[in-house]
Amino acid sequence: LARHPYVNIFKHVKVEDWRRSAKEGDVSSYTDKKLKCPVYRIRGPVPANSYILVPKIISQSLGLTGHFFYLLFRPTPGKYFVVHLDVAAEEGQVIRISFSNMFKEFKSTATWLQFPFLCLVGPAPTSVRWTCLMLDLQYILSIYLNRCYSHLKSIKLCANMAVKNMFTTDLLLDPAKLMGLASSLGTGPMPREMSFPVPKGSYWHDLYDYIKYSYLITEQDIVLKAKSTPNQFLGYTLCGGFDLLPDPILRLSRIIGFGGATTKCVLWTKSGDAVVYPCHAIIVSMKISSNQQRFFIGHTEKVSALAFNGNTTLLASAQTGNNSAVRVWNYHKGNCLAMFRIHAHSLSCLSFSRGSGILCGVGKDNHNKTMVVVWNTHSVSKGGEVTILAKAHTDVDIHTMKVTFFDDTRLVSCGRDNIRLWRVRNGMLRSCPVNLVHKSITETVWVRLALEFVSSRSGHIFEIDYSRVAIRNVRRLLPAQQQHADRREKWSFNTGPGIAINSISVSSSFCATGSEDGFLRLWPHDFSAVFLEAEHEGPVSVVSASFDSFRVLAATSTGNLGFLDVSSRGYNTLMRSHTDTVLGFSVDGVHRHLTTASSDGTVRIWNMDSLHQLYDFVSEDSPCSVAFHPSEQIFCCGFTSGIVRVFDISSAKLLAEHKQHRGEVVGLAFSPDGEFMYSAGSQGSLALYNSSEEDHNVIKVACMYTNRAPDALSVSSDSRCLAFVGPSEYIVTIADARSLDELLHVDVSILDVESPRLDSALKVCFSPASTEHLLVATSANKILWVSTKTGRLLREVSKVHKHQCSSLAVSEDSRFLLTAGHNAVKVWDYNMQYDTNSQVMFIGHSQPIRQVSFTPDQLGIVSVGDAIFLWDFLANPVDSLTNIPPDTDASGVQLSNGMPRQTAPLPSSPPRLDISTIDQVDQELWCFKLSFFLTQAVVAPQPQEEGIKLKAVIGYNGNGRGNMVWSPDQGLFAYSCGCVVVVEYLDTGRQRHFQGHSEEISCLAVTNDAQTVASAAGSSNGNKSLICIWDVQKGICRNTISYHRGSVQCLAFSRDDRFFLSVGDFSDPEVALWSTKNFKLLSSVNVSGPIHDAAFSPSTHSQMACVGSQGAYFCLINSQGLDVELKVQRVKTPVEVGDVELTALCYHMDSLLFTGTNRGHVCVWDVNMQRCFMTWEADEGEIGVLLCRGNRLLTGSNTRWLRQWEVEAVQDMNGKTVVLEQEVMLDGTIVSAAFDNTMDMGIVGTTAGTLWYINWADNSNIRLVSGHKTKVNDVVFSFDENHFATCSEDGSVRVWSTSSYELVVQFQVLNQACGCVCWSPSSSKDSTCVAAGYSDGTLRIFRLASTEMELKLHPHQVAVTAIQYSANGHVILSAGKNGLVAVSSPVDGGTIRVIRDHKGATITTIQCVNEQCKKFGLEGNEMWLAASADRRVSVWASDWLKDKCDLLDWLTFPAPAYFAGDSLPPSLAAFCPADCSLVVYTGYGVEKELSFYSLTKKQIIKKIALPHWATCISLSSESQLVAVGSNERVLKLLQSTSGRFQDFLQHSDSLQTCHFSPSGTLLFSVAYNEIMLWDVKGL
Repeated sequence: LARHPYVNIFKHVKVEDWRRSAKEGDVSSYTDKKLKCPVYRIRGPVPANSYILVPKIISQSLGLTGHFFYLLFRPTPGKYFVVHLDVAAEEGQVIRISFSNMFKEFKSTATWLQFPFLCLVGPAPTSVRWTCLMLDLQYILSIYLNRCYSHLKSIKLCANMAVKNMFTTDLLLDPAKLMGLASSLGTGPMPREMSFPVPKGSYWHDLYDYIKYSYLITEQDIVLKAKSTPNQFLGYTLCGGFDLLPDPILRLSRIIGFGGATTKCVLWTKSGDAVVYPCHAIIVSMKISSNQQRFFIGHTEKVSALAFNGNTTLLASAQTGNNSAVRVWNYHKGNCLAMFRIHAHSLSCLSFSRGSGILCGVGKDNHNKTMVVVWNTHSVSKGGEVTILAKAHTDVDIHTMKVTFFDDTRLVSCGRDNIRLWRVRNGMLRSCPVNLVHKSITETVWVRLALEFVSSRSGHIFEIDYSRVAIRNVRRLLPAQQQHADRREKWSFNTGPGIAINSISVSSSFCATGSEDGFLRLWPHDFSAVFLEAEHEGPVSVVSASFDSFRVLAATSTGNLGFLDVSSRGYNTLMRSHTDTVLGFSVDGVHRHLTTASSDGTVRIWNMDSLHQLYDFVSEDSPCSVAFHPSEQIFCCGFTSGIVRVFDISSAKLLAEHKQHRGEVVGLAFSPDGEFMYSAGSQGSLALYNSSEEDHNVIKVACMYTNRAPDALSVSSDSRCLAFVGPSEYIVTIADARSLDELLHVDVSILDVESPRLDSALKVCFSPASTEHLLVATSANKILWVSTKTGRLLREVSKVHKHQCSSLAVSEDSRFLLTAGHNAVKVWDYNMQYDTNSQVMFIGHSQPIRQVSFTPDQLGIVSVGDAIFLWDFLANPVDSLTNIPPDTDASGVQLSNGMPRQTAPLPSSPPRLDISTIDQVDQELWCFKLSFFLTQAVVAPQPQEEGIKLKAVIGYNGNGRGNMVWSPDQGLFAYSCGCVVVVEYLDTGRQRHFQGHSEEISCLAVTNDAQTVASAAGSSNGNKSLICIWDVQKGICRNTISYHRGSVQCLAFSRDDRFFLSVGDFSDPEVALWSTKNFKLLSSVNVSGPIHDAAFSPSTHSQMACVGSQGAYFCLINSQGLDVELKVQRVKTPVEVGDVELTALCYHMDSLLFTGTNRGHVCVWDVNMQRCFMTWEADEGEIGVLLCRGNRLLTGSNTRWLRQWEVEAVQDMNGKTVVLEQEVMLDGTIVSAAFDNTMDMGIVGTTAGTLWYINWADNSNIRLVSGHKTKVNDVVFSFDENHFATCSEDGSVRVWSTSSYELVVQFQVLNQACGCVCWSPSSSKDSTCVAAGYSDGTLRIFRLASTEMELKLHPHQVAVTAIQYSANGHVILSAGKNGLVAVSSPVDGGTIRVIRDHKGATITTIQCVNEQCKKFGLEGNEMWLAASADRRVSVWASDWLKDKCDLLDWLTFPAPAYFAGDSLPPSLAAFCPADCSLVVYTGYGVEKELSFYSLTKKQIIKKIALPHWATCISLSSESQLVAVGSNERVLKLLQSTSGRFQDFLQHSDSLQTCHFSPSGTLLFSVAYNEIMLWDVKGL
């Protein structure tokens, strides 16, 4: 069909005849009053049921080849609409292009593109206008699907809308021009029959909207409506089309700050999990557990008052300034329900009634009299208006006012010299005073009906009886009295300084007061005594008890906010803040630290992830500028006195101090290479320092001119050039950064000859990606692009802000420019490709912004002024877009929000060293590859910044020897598991962990005072063994010893704790003696054979003994001054015991020594004579443990027998026999033991991984710590997270308590290995089951309530490798080693079906999730996947009750060739918890990486590079965290969106499994038989 000049589609098909077009539902024609022509109205509750379809028969085609499609329509207010275009590609494929205000995000498949109608997401507002929409069909197909456009096939217009017409053309038309078609040169005015009428004197764009989806964008293009959400600032897209993507390009993430107009407004939510407080013009809601913030945005001045209703669903807020505005918010949704103003200023107090029907406020009128207003807010939550019930003016001062909880018409107020009771009646607000003698009343809080507490600055507490309008009782709080010689009289009720109370809060359990002396105090209701208090750095301005009385919130006038946990008596700081304007900042990108300088006189350093203040530098001199060193933990600070100080953060030390400036230091900078530092003074001096030296010596001082701003200096990215304003305000100088030699002068005053004023330079900034560009902000509100080579003006932008630009910065890739002016931040298209006003503005600061900049990782933006704002920067670098490998079947590159790109991304070389970032926008991911790791080094987190924290270690290392210590007198109980020393408190079960080893710990020793523990771990990679000396109280490693070449066999402290002994193993049989003062080597002796055990004499510090394969060694320590000599005398084993090795020893009394042999003998030695005078056969196997207390001897052997002997007879040395008193058989070889002095009770460790509590007195033994002896194959949480289950090669399934880590029940199957385990999804405790798969192909179902096996199934003939209940628990899916997947009934055990698609390859993973499958075109309410060792993943849609199970997708991942004997990493796959349409896969392949596959797009949309092959992965349901384990023993925690990651090297073996809990708050990691439980904090 001819396409020039255009085709009127309605006219072409004669739509009014309905022969070649079809209508369905409510479709009618009417004359629109505004357009003055007939239009079609399409209406209906379901858009798909009412439509106009062109052409009528789907098999026919319109055949319209014009690639611009125009639609003239108006969405129906309050309704949704949908438009479908079926477009044919040259390849013959038909693609559907849809757009609708129902779509919240862009979605794409190979045959369907869904665009959200960005200007109208959600039901159309009443103000919606007639719109001209243009789609460039050729461009859309090319950029999104890599297809060539052929023709438009059909159009379907669905309810609800009014439509005038639609047409196609090859011309880009301007709807505002109404002169008819004038040319065919590619652009032109709109045809008359397609145009909208414009009355004389009106402008087209004032009446209608024009929206374009096109590559060709002009300055008259789309103007997106300003939109606001609860979690981001208002973003106004001023001009430009889709060049600044995504929209919004900035999202407010976090705010560091508290207060502003007041520090007296902090509120608890009813659940107690969050607090609400003001930060200047923003209201912040912060979760106390994670510090996650969300924001209530809308106030234009500082927030001065906050109030919750009774159930904290409605939040009221007020702002300062004239005609103060009050807003009412839906707290949970975050949207503003109502906004109204009153003719008052200084609105200082708000109070909601419990039922939210009444809101009262207190302010000042124009005559500065106190005004009280009461509003009716009964219907505000339903969209109703807020009306004034009553208003009153009064001369009395009101500090606080509250609505009573028992009557919404009654109120109470307190202020200076008064307490008043108020009542609303017949539209009048009247009050009466309480007869009060005392002065300075501060605050009032309701306690119970008709009774109220009021506090005063003098320390008096008044109880007010409302019904009698009288004081019921008066108490006075006095500080604790101090004894003084000159003061003998006692303070009375009316004498002495009272506690100046600023705030009082009353709960059902206690009263809390906050006072001027900085104390938060908790009192009983009679105020008889303080039972808990917390001291703060400044006066406590407000206190608030939570609804459950478990926590008390406190805020100080110095900007600190925290809460006291009443039960634990611990204090948690939520927020610290500057108390005055923040003047400047600098970011340490390596450690993610932020340093700020403020007018409050402090320099503070913050953790950008946790928002916690790390350091606070206070000086008598006021700081004014700061700068971080680019690679070291060093920052410099400039002061108003002209002094520059350099600090080392790691050591908290002042490195250097220089005074080269007369005025204040207004500029500081380091060169990017870190070799030089620069400072600028307000009086015109510029100094160059050598920052490669610690003292930062001054190299040169030069003259300059500068304004007072943080961007006074700029250093080029190659560290060669320095730019500054000077020597006059009109000149910008570019100098050599190493010498300050001037290279170029640029006079900005002559660049605009038409300007009536001389323009001066304010700020300078180099472009990081192009050092030939220098940006200059001028006093004429311009930004100039100046060539650093020639000084020529390259480009300029005028009217940058309403006020002068205060700060500017350029992104590293030079795609974006950031400016700040007054209260606004603007993001600009740096290249200005479409229009000089390609910008987006963001507001939120209530004061002028002092500085703004990108973070070093380019993932965020920081702006400072009234507070510190941290923004997420959502744009992605161009160079991060890489070509998708051909095996992923990617047909194109999609953008995160579905908007057209400026140019299509070009293929790139393999991104081996591509360091990129990733963001998530509208739940759509960009297609590119991440490569975090340039080296194979482990990146351990900084202290206190860990994303996960070790909470518990499950099990005990039975491979060690003597690796458990117990001091009953001091209560110390410690043991090793893997490479961690676990200190456990037996009364509570709580654990502490000493982490410093990287190899498995072999033995422990403890000093006699139990203050020091020593641990030894084996050597690796040719390194020597490591011995750590731990301070038990502080939990820190005091010293380390690396001496023995092999493993350490045993450790011991002398009786007086002066000496420390370490013994090497058979490969290095050396005895080393150390001083415990500094743990330096005193003496060492090499022996001929292996040493098995060693001990100091209990009576003298100079004697010790060792035993080994060559006999017994009696050692004597000779000390002569500082010299210590170790003399050793070897004695052979007695002839009567035969050819044996001595394996254990212990001293008895002063002169006797017991030794054990590998054949069960006990030998008794006379130490003084060094001879054996008695032996007896105590066991049939090797004795590994000997312990003697008094006249009792304990023996433990590899026969599992633990025996106690009466040995009093051996003291006479006459060969009398000993008596066996008691014995018990345990579950493994005894390897460690510790008992009390009477040998009545003790703790014993075995090779089965169990620590037993033994009580000989009542003949009992209890498991204290239990672990698996063999490899743990799986560990999973129950759905309620109260329990977890483990399975092992020994055939056991064990169920543990998550809270106490104690073993609840164990199910043992003999002669079989258990390879996998899972929980049933049942919510009832009585019906909860655990299913396990075994090596003989059987499945067993165990019921926890009965602790019995409920059912045994045998669906496989080979070992079961994976098992999972379906999401609804109707069936059990299990997989065998041969690749067959069986679907079995958990009721009767029958096999329902067998899936053979993976036959021949071991199944490594099965996962089931609840997910409706209609969006994938299949029936089913569940999805499940299976991954096999041949790198194939199958995804299925199922409805087990209907016996439906259909293949949804089949994924195959390529890999290079390998040899048959190679050990390959497993193939692992999992659904993404946040979006089940994403499958995450890792396995053997071309690269070590995680692949994110979209089931909707049928392609890999993201890859994350890994340094090692993954052996296990787990995805958290929170914060998009991924845990990855490897054979290199590294547990890696990474966040798929921000790119942050941390490595944890606590395991001593390869990781084989890791699992997040269902809530994402806990994480398990397993290496062989080591099970570690982690608390997840997030990255």
